[in-house]
Parts: sequence; C-alpha cells; structure tokens
Amino acid sequence: MRHELRLFFVALQFFTRVPVPRWVGHEPQWLNASARHFPAVGLFVGGVAALAWWGGRQLFPAGVAAWLTLATTVWLTGAFHEDGFADTCDGLGGAVDRERALAIMKDSRIGSYAAVGLVLLLALKASALAALPVAWGVGALLFAHTASRTAAVALIRFLPYAGDVAQAKAKPLAQRIAASGLIVACGWSVAAGTALMLCSEGVWTAAVAASAAVAALVALGCERWFRRRLGGFTGDTLGATQQIGECLMLLAWLAASRWT
Repeated sequence: MRHELRLFFVALQFFTRVPVPRWVGHEPQWLNASARHFPAVGLFVGGVAALAWWGGRQLFPAGVAAWLTLATTVWLTGAFHEDGFADTCDGLGGAVDRERALAIMKDSRIGSYAAVGLVLLLALKASALAALPVAWGVGALLFAHTASRTAAVALIRFLPYAGDVAQAKAKPLAQRIAASGLIVACGWSVAAGTALMLCSEGVWTAAVAASAAVAALVALGCERWFRRRLGGFTGDTLGATQQIGECLMLLAWLAASRWT
C-alpha cells in the first residue's frame, strides 16, 4: 500500500505543481508504474476544478466562473496537457508525413493549427461548463478529468512509442504498461463514476454512462488516428487525448443534463 501511495505521488509530481513528501524519492521505473494512477491525479485535478467552479459561481456569472475554473486547472498542471494538444494540432493538422509530423511536434514554436485548436478547445470547454447547473458542473469536472486520463493510459498500453525512445523526455513512459496497470486505471474511473451516481441518487447515471462511452470512443479513435499517422503515441498525443476526452465528456454531461 505504501508503494502504491508512492506511485500516486510520483504521478502527481509529474503532472502538477503540487509538492510531494520527501520520502517519496525517485526511481526512473516508477514513472511507468505510476501510469495506473494517472486517473487518480485527474480526480485530484477535477476536485480542485470543482471547488473553483463552485466558488466562482457564488461570486460571478457562469461564464466568468467557467473561465476561472479552466485557468485554475491550467495553472495547477502547468498547461501540460494543453501543450501536448497544441503540438499535436500543429503536427497532425497538415498533410505531412510521419517524420515531418514528429519534427513539427518537437518544435517549441506555436503554429496556426495549434493557436486555432487551443482557442476552439478552451472556448468549447468553457461554454459547455457555463451552460451546466452548478452541481452538474461539479460532477462533470470530477468525472471528465478522471476518465479522460484513463483514455490516455489506454494508449500507453495498446500503442508503441512513435518517437525516438532515446530522445524521449520521459523515457519510462515510452514503454508499454502492463495490462494490470490499465485495469487499475479503469478502476479509478469506475470508482469515480459509481460514487457520483450514488451521491446524486442516480440522477447522474445517464451523464456518467454517456461520458464513459465518450471516453472509450476517444481512446479508440485516437488509437487508430495516431497509429495511422505516427505509428504509435508520443507524450504530446497523450496530452491531446486527455484534452479531447475532457472536452467531449463535458459536452456529454451537458447533453445529459438537458434530457434528465
């Protein structure tokens, strides 16, 4: 149990600005093993986002609260996933070959595809969140941040690394995770979804089911997309998967709220 807690802290330190206890230490292979707890980090980030959303709605109109919530998560994660999404937009936005796409994704400069993609992504997420009732927004943030990271973990399991492993910024994540790691990652999403359904006395059942299906479709779609264009995944495409999943899951919650 102590080692699993250590792995969670390793993942938390990698994906957020949150300081972790000194006893956690560091071993390169722990990062790969910690992938099973990436959704748990998402649950933490979603919890912070939910607090920002709820607090913002007490003081400001829905639109302002939504943008403040996004700003909170961007600061908390250091725009880690948004950066990956932007690089993926630049690399795969045009009709270039695999080698050129990978080279573009390594370029720190932001291109037109990245700029337009980020604007549309953030605007769509903010609009979807602003249209949700306060309580529904809390549930949507918690589940979307959790399950979207499960979708990203699935790519580490089913795809090879597309880039040069020797040049990878996080070499342990360039290796496939074990099937047990994906099972644990899925378990985090199942636990979060079940808790939300119980807390809402079943009101959010349709939203959880719809957004879980969306997360699965995003994982499947991104797996096929990245396999066809790149032959595998990169760190940037994992961030893109998370961001696409989060956005579409917020939309799924919004659609469910209109029909429930």
